[in-house]
Amino acid sequence: MARAVRFLLAASLAMSASGAAAAEDPAASFPNRPIRIIVPFPAGGPSDIVARLIGYTLFMAIDSTLVMNQFVHKSLPYDPFEDFVPITLTAKTISVLAVSTVSGPKTVKELMARAKAQPGKLNYGAGTITAQLMGHLFHKAAGLDIVYVPFKGTPDTVNGLLTGSVELIYAANPIVAPLIASGQVRALAKLDRDAPPSMADIPTLAEAAGLPDFDDISVWLGLVAPKGTPKPIIEKIHAEVAKVLTDPAVKEKSEQTGNYPVTSTPDEFSAFIRKEARRWEKVIKESGIKFD
Repeated sequence: MARAVRFLLAASLAMSASGAAAAEDPAASFPNRPIRIIVPFPAGGPSDIVARLIGYTLFMAIDSTLVMNQFVHKSLPYDPFEDFVPITLTAKTISVLAVSTVSGPKTVKELMARAKAQPGKLNYGAGTITAQLMGHLFHKAAGLDIVYVPFKGTPDTVNGLLTGSVELIYAANPIVAPLIASGQVRALAKLDRDAPPSMADIPTLAEAAGLPDFDDISVWLGLVAPKGTPKPIIEKIHAEVAKVLTDPAVKEKSEQTGNYPVTSTPDEFSAFIRKEARRWEKVIKESGIKFD
């Protein structure tokens, strides 16, 4: 992460210089060299999948990068509000509460009954701060004592479920969907009602648990550029990415994996990031989660 941030900050100087050289219309010659998307997460994760769909490369940020990290680390090598220029939201990744089909419960209510009968005996896995918070919020709302087991990324979390290290996981649907289709994993609930049609047969966690006031939670992704990137270039990139993400073929491919394409203007994305920060700051302080 630190290397990615240092690259972006250094790149901002180069981009600012190129912008000054073409001050009248900096977007006219952009791009004039290859663009790279920095995905600071393990291969096969939701950020990697969405970045490959776009095929244009900047910095594919995820909710934890722009929102949660500032509340769980004492200090960061970057300022999420000041060091980046928001371009657009790109996707929501719908997560699921999943269990093994071999030994896991068949419904959320059955899971809740098991957990209440054995306080502190069940384990849940999560590979991102968002997934960890999903578990924290649901278990608190349902009055469940389930122990958190950390993993390095969603693929490792899924492997933990398959090997029996944990009894349940909160994971991005794009990662577990093939295992659900093969019958190895059972999705008990989805964490957001605003999901692709391919997930229509999976109940929401609020419905399945009988908790109507439980809020939707999703992992969101977005593109940002280094601070100092000229506004015309931001607008040009935004227009091109929006065009890609509304292409029927791209939308179909994305939705098949459980990613839900969304776009926003740079100003809308900026406001959204700050709104999410206000939401999660309170939850993280309440949970006591700290990474250092």
